[in-house]
Amino acid sequence: MNKLNMEEIHKKIGANVAKCRKEAGLSQLDLSLKLGHKSVSILASGERFYHGKHFNINHLFQIANILDIEVCDLIQ
Repeated sequence: MNKLNMEEIHKKIGANVAKCRKEAGLSQLDLSLKLGHKSVSILASGERFYHGKHFNINHLFQIANILDIEVCDLIQ
């Protein structure tokens, strides 16, 4: 995959995380705290692909577990 495709994939995953988080009724702060972070910066950056920040596979599995969804729901 080239760089452009990977950027689009990361943007889509971020959008899916935001959508699933909102459907679960959680704010960015709520989910960040459940992930063990004290601020929303990591989550907010990953959801928007801000400055190239994105979720790694560990983040995705943790998020899916917290939201009680399948990891596939975040990467489709």
